[in-house]
Amino acid sequence: MRPRLHALLASGGLTLALAACASNAANMTSSGPDKPWAPNGNEQGLWSAQSRPATAVPKTANGAPDFGIPTNPALAEMPPTPDIDLARTYTLPELIDIAQRNNPDTRAAWERARQAALAVGMVEATYLPLITANVIGGQQQTQTPLPLPVGTQRYFNTTSSGVSPSIALQWLVFDFGQRAAVADAAKQGAIAANVLFNGEHQKLIFDVSRTYYSYGAAVTRSRIARQALGNSIAIRAAAEDRMSRGLATTVEVAQARQAVAQAELRRVLAEGEERDAYQALIAAMGITATLPLKIATAEKRRLPDAVNLPLDSMIQLALSRRPDVAASYSAVKAGKAGIKAAEAEFLPKVFVAGAVASAQGNFNATGLPTIGQQATGMGVLVGATVPLYDAGLRAAQLKQAKSRAAAAESDFRRTQTLAVTEIVGASNTLRTALQSYKAASALVSAASITYDAALEAYRNGVGTVTAATAADSDLIDARQAQADAHAAALIAASNLAFVVGAMTSAEGGPALPPSSAPQPLRP
Repeated sequence: MRPRLHALLASGGLTLALAACASNAANMTSSGPDKPWAPNGNEQGLWSAQSRPATAVPKTANGAPDFGIPTNPALAEMPPTPDIDLARTYTLPELIDIAQRNNPDTRAAWERARQAALAVGMVEATYLPLITANVIGGQQQTQTPLPLPVGTQRYFNTTSSGVSPSIALQWLVFDFGQRAAVADAAKQGAIAANVLFNGEHQKLIFDVSRTYYSYGAAVTRSRIARQALGNSIAIRAAAEDRMSRGLATTVEVAQARQAVAQAELRRVLAEGEERDAYQALIAAMGITATLPLKIATAEKRRLPDAVNLPLDSMIQLALSRRPDVAASYSAVKAGKAGIKAAEAEFLPKVFVAGAVASAQGNFNATGLPTIGQQATGMGVLVGATVPLYDAGLRAAQLKQAKSRAAAAESDFRRTQTLAVTEIVGASNTLRTALQSYKAASALVSAASITYDAALEAYRNGVGTVTAATAADSDLIDARQAQADAHAAALIAASNLAFVVGAMTSAEGGPALPPSSAPQPLRP
């Protein structure tokens, strides 16, 4: 009895000691909220056994606390560079193809779709029996002191040992459709995940198209800024020539030089915006920003004067194939299946259980021969379980399932309304962009004539440098407005195709019928 008491006391003391050490894990943090953390080299050990580290507080050269973290070279390992020919000039469909093969968002969406599909398989596995193999074995020794010694024997020793392997079967045979309802909900979740995977690709195609057209507009603005700089230099040369012949004042030359400086500033800013637009395009593709791709822009793409969009039929088409609407509808079906599963909890379940087992044991006592025994057995049970009382748990679960279904229905209606709003807004934006491009084109034509006339008049001494520089500035603004309107029209067309669920392919552009979208605006 005394050795067992000692063992119990020792185990209890060890348990208390380990529990007291749990708070030591806080020593792995910094010593205060204003002190930086620094590793002590023992982060992979048992935190509960750590004492307050004696590492010095990291400081800068000026003695201020340094909250930097240690360098970890593994964090700087980038994914392999995609197979891209840097000497080739890429078009929009080729850029979309690169993005679809390398963008991490589409990969993550694909993995989520796989997880949802595997969830269906796991639910369907519950229709089949569960068969397990089990084995239990052990040995027990006892030592009992004898009242009187028998010869040299002062204790009576016994040893018992045995092993029992078994195979057990558990099978839920009937549950009033609960598993079917759960499987239906899982299938709807898998359908939604697959739909959203395709939707992620549609979003990627739109994002690449949008940033591609924005980049094209930035390239055009840079070219216009360089042309404007050349125009300003021509005006300055004319002013300096007139001054050399005594026909211009220093004020006119100063104004011309100021115009050159302003044009140079515009060029620098425009080229900076071009670089930013390029980085936005590369980021949308999901590839490393250091790749210097050559990209063919769409600045020469012709636009129609106006479009007539059958709005009602386009809305009906969009609601029938937009990924977010389809996924929301799957959520509604999953919610209804959840109600059926919750209702089945009130009904009995029928199960079958069975086992096949064998046992082998030995018993050995001091001075007696060993006794061995072997046995086998098997059994099959059929049972039913009926829930009687659970303090309202099942009723609460049913109400929760109905609430989820109602929320899913509301979300579906909201998604439909939002889709219609987006389609109408995208249609209006496209119409406005096309009208803006038409107006900007007329403005460019008029501004070009004005600039040519003002420069020629100044060269011939019948105009002023102020009029020439003003005409140059107006021409720059008109050309940039035209470039922006051109890109806005292309982006608006892409956005319209996206919100109607038609931006489904990199090669074919928006998959709209001829009566539903302006074909010349396909990205």
